Amino acid sequence: MKSFNVPVQYRSPLISAIKLHLKAGDKMKKDFAPAMLDLGSLQIILARHFGFCYGVENAIEIAFRAVAENPGKRIYLLSEMIHNPGVNADLVAMGVQFIMDTKGNMKINWDDITKDDVVIIPAFGTTLELEQKIREKGIDPALYETTCPFVEKVWNRAGKIGDDGYTIVVHGKPTHEETRATFSHSKEHTPTVVVNDMVQARTLAGYITGKLPVSQFYIDFKGQHSLDFDPVKDLQRIGVVNQTTMLASETQAIADYLKQVILSHYNTPADKTSARFADTRDTLCYATNDNQNAVMGMLQETANLALVIGGYNSSNTSHLVELCEQKLPTYFINHEDCLISTEEIRHYSLHDQIEKLQAGYLPKADPIRIMITSGASCPDALVERVIARLAALTGNSDKMNTLIKKWE
Repeated sequence: MKSFNVPVQYRSPLISAIKLHLKAGDKMKKDFAPAMLDLGSLQIILARHFGFCYGVENAIEIAFRAVAENPGKRIYLLSEMIHNPGVNADLVAMGVQFIMDTKGNMKINWDDITKDDVVIIPAFGTTLELEQKIREKGIDPALYETTCPFVEKVWNRAGKIGDDGYTIVVHGKPTHEETRATFSHSKEHTPTVVVNDMVQARTLAGYITGKLPVSQFYIDFKGQHSLDFDPVKDLQRIGVVNQTTMLASETQAIADYLKQVILSHYNTPADKTSARFADTRDTLCYATNDNQNAVMGMLQETANLALVIGGYNSSNTSHLVELCEQKLPTYFINHEDCLISTEEIRHYSLHDQIEKLQAGYLPKADPIRIMITSGASCPDALVERVIARLAALTGNSDKMNTLIKKWE
């Protein structure tokens, strides 16, 4: 796989050495057992796979190159390049400005952008409508496009099965940049509807079977369907693709459920499945799959708590949190300063959608066993800083230094 020029501030010699060591003994990536770091009274259970993925490293390299190649020019990112506050803050410090926020709300007026400016497309990709807007400004959107190739793979898959006469069902968060982009590309080929979760998939099933009135569809899926979508006509043949960072088990469950509903409704024989349901296969990216499988492997161990590191608006990271929460106390943090003391931690609650202060998060155990993983947009350097902070809080800084020297 291609290697990228990732700025040194995002690298960790310690984490890189551990990853290379594990990779050497598992070239086919079949082993999802975690790494164990013994720091005396602190033991770290480190997920087998985590951190920057191919698409994120590609995006970072292109964005930093855009800045280096255009001194004196105004440089814009269409929206956050990736969902990591540290990386985005670094770009802002270099003079990069965001045209929109992650929800698509304008921060820069399009009238202020000229053909002499540089516009970077984020890793999530963008809509065809926004690509055209950029072209109308006299700017080539492909010049510094950082769209992840695995996102483009989903677009191509949706386009192919759409051209074959299927309606596309996109499993994704309707307001997420990637889902908005996938929806835009898909609807150019075929009727398209977005489902957020299994609840919405069950609602959609009511329109496949005709049990729900057509008029209600436009309320239930407002803003989530293509123009002139006709649930009576357009839900007779479907295929499911997804936002590449969704929970794999949920996407599979939704696809299996909708497949069963439509085949049953039309009494479709087993050898005629493709008449109603397209074989789209899983469209999750490799990193999402690997990171989720690595968390499942990590959860086979015993621990007191789990820390998941990443941007709070990161979809792939939030799903790692959901997996960990099923087994043990889990704290979603975005940097080492969230570990305030041995008594207090500042973390993000997915359920309440707010950052909270939690007391008494570290147990009175010896050793304390902590599971750690991170999202695909989280630098390895940040993971090392979190481990170093835990070592300092628990009086194990010397052992942390010894560990670093061991892996040098």
